[in-house]
Amino acid sequence: MNVSTNFSNTEQQSFFAGTEISPLTTSVTLAAGQGTLKKGAVIGKVKADGKFKLVDKAATDGSEVASLVLAEEVDTTGADIAAVAYKRGIFRSEALYVAKGDTLGGHIDELRNVSIYIKTDY
Repeated sequence: MNVSTNFSNTEQQSFFAGTEISPLTTSVTLAAGQGTLKKGAVIGKVKADGKFKLVDKAATDGSEVASLVLAEEVDTTGADIAAVAYKRGIFRSEALYVAKGDTLGGHIDELRNVSIYIKTDY
């Protein structure tokens, strides 16, 4: 696990969009079969088993609702895997992503409801 909130780090400056709300992490289990999910993946919780998947408005299993931001790159190809995700913070919009065919803009209110804020202007 390589999760840092050191804001003097250039990589972190391009990921976080402010320090008004300090980032807070949590542990999650990512569902197998999603391939490699990169840091910044917006994820949602599957109702049936409590595992997380890349958020996708087309889903109907609960993962269509954005709730966390992945804090590290994780390969889910072969099995469910534990990971670290942010449950609070301010993030740059271009550092985050959702499933193909979906848009980050469609999840802004869901994320705001769980104290994850997205900035598009700096």
